[in-house]
Amino acid sequence: MNATTILNRLRSRLNSWRSAEAKKEELAKVDDEYHYLSVRQLMWRKFRRHRVAVLCGCVLIFLYFVIIFAGFFATYDPYDAVGNDSFHPPTRLRFYDSDAGTFFLRPFFYETVQERNPETFLLEIKEDRSIRHFLQFFVRGDRYSVLGLFDANVHLVGAERARVYLLGADKRGRDLLSRIIYGGRISMTVGLLGVSIMVLLGTTLGTLSGYYGGAIDSVMQRIIEVFRTFPQLALWMALAAAIPPEWPPTYVYIGIVVVMGMITWTQLAREVRGKVMSLKTLDFVHAAEASGASTWRIAFKHLIPNTLSHIIVTASLYIPITIIGESMLSFLGIGVVPPMISWGLMLREATNIEVLARYPWMLFPGLAILVVVIAFNFLGDGLRDMADPFAR
Repeated sequence: MNATTILNRLRSRLNSWRSAEAKKEELAKVDDEYHYLSVRQLMWRKFRRHRVAVLCGCVLIFLYFVIIFAGFFATYDPYDAVGNDSFHPPTRLRFYDSDAGTFFLRPFFYETVQERNPETFLLEIKEDRSIRHFLQFFVRGDRYSVLGLFDANVHLVGAERARVYLLGADKRGRDLLSRIIYGGRISMTVGLLGVSIMVLLGTTLGTLSGYYGGAIDSVMQRIIEVFRTFPQLALWMALAAAIPPEWPPTYVYIGIVVVMGMITWTQLAREVRGKVMSLKTLDFVHAAEASGASTWRIAFKHLIPNTLSHIIVTASLYIPITIIGESMLSFLGIGVVPPMISWGLMLREATNIEVLARYPWMLFPGLAILVVVIAFNFLGDGLRDMADPFAR
């Protein structure tokens, strides 16, 4: 064994010793942080470590901001139909004009004209390269209401002398991007409102069932078992189909929200019941009872706050289920009805194989559902980790 080999071994052992010491120092630092940081600070730090959950949370905040101010982000009125632009493909934006050999800093698109194919007798949209239109920002166009407070007509993007279809158009020549944005108002709020009803019912009934026990708990569990006997999909369809078709669209929307909330509360109620049954044996609950606190004060002051982290995680995971449920019901024709717009209702136009083969951009509403559901699932994973901040 030569001197070089011995030196290399000594260096490797020294490096491993240094790395072990560095790990010990890091663990000691973490232990110190656990002693000095509050529970909220530990939860926030645990959530920030889940990078994907943070990113998905930012995406969801942005999407909800977009649907709140849908009129500004939408290119056109979602009900504005142009018959000549039926199934118009997504507008192709360019920066370089190959015919003129000119490069532009602003994106532009060519004028489009419809021509009938002499072989297939189908209308085809072709570009007229002699006419260019530049994509503009903060363009004046169709009027819309901002939160019901005042009217405006400024849109984020658009063109002055031509219509631009960033995601294409549907059968009636309506802008698909605008309809997806407005449809998000229905599909994404159904999830929030439906889960709000689920949280209200599941938390209240689960807490009372776990705290009182006895006959109240037995009756509550039998009711939950009856609800859970039926398949969730079949129960959704049955209750949604029971909504009178002659109701106004707003009432139908409220009915769908109530249906979603009334079906999904049972699982949360059982989970909260189990946690409350373990919490009510602890000293702080006995101290509250000895001081003469009422049942409602004990429930809302002591029991529910200690189950809040689990409730938040469960709610975040049920929101995508509710969104998918509404989209499925609207897709089957027993959910939201026109003139309201939802992503599931828009997907009904993509059920024809011929439409899918020729106009694949009609599946963009399904892509919107996919993005929102995945974002909520990853956010739920991050919140689940945050709910246990002391886990390493």
